Amino acid sequence: MIAKIIYGQTCTGTLNYVLGKEGVQVLGYGNTFSQSISPKFFGSVLYFQGQRNATKNRYAHICLNLPHGEHLDDRTFYKISEEYMENMGFGHQPYIVVRHKDTKHEHVHIVTTIVKEDGKVLPIYNSHRRSMATRQQLEKKYCLTPAPTMRRKEQLPIHRLPKLKVGADANQGTRYYLRDVLNTINQRYKVCSFEELARLVKPYHIEVKTRENKSGRIGVKYGLDNQKGYRTSFINGSEVHRNLSGPKLQKVFDIHSKSKLLPIHRKRLLKQIGTTYDLFQTIHPYDLEEVAKEYQNIDIKLDKNENLIEGYTVYDKSMYVFRARELSQKIRMQNRLDIFGNGNEPTQIDTESKQFKLEVQKTIREALTTSYLQSPKRGGLLSEHIATRNFGDIVPNLNTSEKFRFLESYVPETKKGKFRKSLHDTFTLVRARLYELETKKEKAALQNKFNLIGKVLKNKIFNVGTEQGSVRLLFQALGVKYHNDRLSFTNSNKHAVPVKLGKLSFPKEMENYVSSGFVRQNHLMLEMLSEQSSERGPKLTAAGMFLPMIFPKLYKRMNPEYKTRYENLALSAYIKHAERRHAPFEKSAKDYIALFNAKGFYFVKGEEGLRVKSIYTGNESSHTLSRRTSLYLSSIPNLTETLKEQQPVINNLVEDRRNRLENLWSGHLIERGVYDKVAFMLTAEKVYPNLHREMVQHHMDNGLRQSIIIASERQSSIQQNQVLRKGAYAISSILGGSSTNTEEMYNGFKDEFTDFAKNKRKSRGMGLPW
Repeated sequence: MIAKIIYGQTCTGTLNYVLGKEGVQVLGYGNTFSQSISPKFFGSVLYFQGQRNATKNRYAHICLNLPHGEHLDDRTFYKISEEYMENMGFGHQPYIVVRHKDTKHEHVHIVTTIVKEDGKVLPIYNSHRRSMATRQQLEKKYCLTPAPTMRRKEQLPIHRLPKLKVGADANQGTRYYLRDVLNTINQRYKVCSFEELARLVKPYHIEVKTRENKSGRIGVKYGLDNQKGYRTSFINGSEVHRNLSGPKLQKVFDIHSKSKLLPIHRKRLLKQIGTTYDLFQTIHPYDLEEVAKEYQNIDIKLDKNENLIEGYTVYDKSMYVFRARELSQKIRMQNRLDIFGNGNEPTQIDTESKQFKLEVQKTIREALTTSYLQSPKRGGLLSEHIATRNFGDIVPNLNTSEKFRFLESYVPETKKGKFRKSLHDTFTLVRARLYELETKKEKAALQNKFNLIGKVLKNKIFNVGTEQGSVRLLFQALGVKYHNDRLSFTNSNKHAVPVKLGKLSFPKEMENYVSSGFVRQNHLMLEMLSEQSSERGPKLTAAGMFLPMIFPKLYKRMNPEYKTRYENLALSAYIKHAERRHAPFEKSAKDYIALFNAKGFYFVKGEEGLRVKSIYTGNESSHTLSRRTSLYLSSIPNLTETLKEQQPVINNLVEDRRNRLENLWSGHLIERGVYDKVAFMLTAEKVYPNLHREMVQHHMDNGLRQSIIIASERQSSIQQNQVLRKGAYAISSILGGSSTNTEEMYNGFKDEFTDFAKNKRKSRGMGLPW
């Protein structure tokens, strides 16, 4: 099911459209004193209530669409509409539900207002996220086909042209199609003119006419070539949709055409297309689309007129659309007959060209790097790996390389042997250059780490020193080691920076294994704390929250002032990540709070707005929410009482000893779908996820339950099987009960998690009480 929401300043045009279609059916009214009122009377009620506030987006037009072939009876569709409006916060507003039958897919229109009876407005913050979560909940409850989660890339539905009609209602069947195509085109591309818009919609049988009046105001009309040359009468753009009128489209076109990025995109495309021409000796015109896509990842479509190729159009990743002659006359097919004018000659690479030699070098360089990254026992630095490779070592990587396959497919058959020989002959040169380049990078990286260590020690971010060797904890967390007055990478002795620390003892315990990914995050975090990071550099990710779990001995020595700064930065990065993860489950502002509460985060009021804190950080540490999010949460009735209701949930997590980062990490892995690792943590280590029950249930159904069962079957001893099954039983307990089959399967397995949860809080789950 697809849900669309449009907010507007008036409702008359919307109601005329919704109620003006042939065969419309009013399924019911929401929050009116009777179901027997007329649509005209309802329109008056809606209009007068909406006029009680001067806000621009005072009316809402919602459309719920089923996929082709899916059917719901009127009663069920109205019930779904009621639940959707309730979850979206419109449950107490007057609204009308109208069913349309003018398209092949069943759908209803809902019209309401965000203005309440007292003249105040409903908060519509995060309405898209709330709509997505509500839609997914209804899809699951009523067994509806889920809507795609990514923007569609397929062609627009040309086959869904309205049926041929004659008479006064002929235009009624075309408006929806016109609006669907035109809106989609304008969302998909950054159109710069009406002429460009006309070209883009021409394949969908739409004609665009414009007219400029004396004052320079542009009006636009749309016509539809319906069937067999029959054309509907032209419809004013404002009648199709208010955003498709001439003046409003012109404003959008002006913004796109005056963008400072437009010349940059043009220059880039010219270089990419020029490079393609330099590589090939001949290109068959019909192969250009495939060649450009494979070689430069450029979407090109040939412009044809009765099978005669007139040129081509580039649909750029920047969402701009360029015709070849608009980019440059030099790249037009008519002006490059040396490449395109060879009749039916097949597409062939020029093996004598400079560009071909460059592509051979790139292919070898990519294979060398890939062989290092895919090495099962990767050790040492990339430069060390390169120095020990022979051509035969990278042949398997070449055979799987897309770049190699592309070049080989267009090299003439008579020159394929020469192509392979050129790879072999060029290997030594490329290896030497890449070795030199990587060596230079590695030296700079090591020096950067040395400088960062000096800054960290100077600022006393950690209470470490040479006594008892605690400074080694800092070295290890940055991926370096100290030996014989030299600082070098942990996995290599090739490069070194002199550091005269004398004989440095080792601390009692060092970390056994340090992930390179966490080393990078720790490096970035320390750069931020020592103010060495740049705005253009890499950004801190949610993994920054777990640095004290990965480097516990080091972060225990963090000075309080820097610890608070670290925790603020880590909270900020994690909250942004969690908001994206919560989007499919968040149906209201209360859900926003509940999802974070289940993870161990809670919200408090501050001078600058709402702040979020956690059970994993100090009481002084917090992250101030954005103004928009603060307004969103402030829309909760009796927000103060809602914030008080957080405390029992947070207290329960602390009392259950689930205020460790390991519990948050377990939930983080579940959200990422790393179910095998989670199954081990749940069972062998008895680390249970801090995650809302609804999210846990989703992942259990999505494969987590199966991972636990598989892990159980792999164990050889009865004791190990019991441990694994206890983990699955604990997850079932988190969800608030289990089915009969689950109880039988895990009958007799108990652990401390279920025992003390049962004794202390028999009816408590992971989320908030509501």
